[in-house]
Amino acid sequence: MTRYGMAIDLRRCFGCHTCSVACKVANNLPKDIHYNVVYTKTDDGDIDVPGIAAAEGALSNDIAGGVFPNCHQYYLPRSCQHCEAPACENVCPTGATQIRDDGIVWIDDELCIGCESCIEACPYEGVRTLIPGDVSYYLDMVVGEADAPAHRSGTVEKCTLCYNLIDRDEVPACMQLCPGRARYWGDLDDPESEISKAIKGRTYEFLHESAGTGPKVYYLR
Repeated sequence: MTRYGMAIDLRRCFGCHTCSVACKVANNLPKDIHYNVVYTKTDDGDIDVPGIAAAEGALSNDIAGGVFPNCHQYYLPRSCQHCEAPACENVCPTGATQIRDDGIVWIDDELCIGCESCIEACPYEGVRTLIPGDVSYYLDMVVGEADAPAHRSGTVEKCTLCYNLIDRDEVPACMQLCPGRARYWGDLDDPESEISKAIKGRTYEFLHESAGTGPKVYYLR
């Protein structure tokens, strides 16, 4: 059985935000809605921390932390972690949050009632957003993929790992234009997949692993 995941090489990511822009355009995301963001990490600790604290650089993009000459800075892309045991699924009262057979976590907007239970339960702050009542866009035209997800007011959205692209044997939008080639994707159970080869022999961490959700986004050191 296929089990999709993603690896992000923190040594190759240089904070250009191309992945964020590609994601926003491909999915025709409304104003103020982001599936994928890149923060500047300004300390030298691990990434197993809840929330988006100022220490992670949310308020200090491209500014190193520490005291010269011992300064620290790298970039930390964040999106849905497509967990093995997602906390969001357990609390959803309508069954809107679901896991596909290939491990992708998604939200059925026909079932979502916008109660925000999944947002409260998710240990990865900021990866889910409630679509406001007034859905507005920067452009007067639809952009992105023809089969991009619909954006319905009063429902919750998040990264889908671009399952519409995956289902037609393409790669997620965030990977397509990454100039640093910092992202790897594929079947974690296939030793010949790109992601399996990328993580073999490498040191990696998971975001807030202590939450026990089994995230499938590997951060390569």
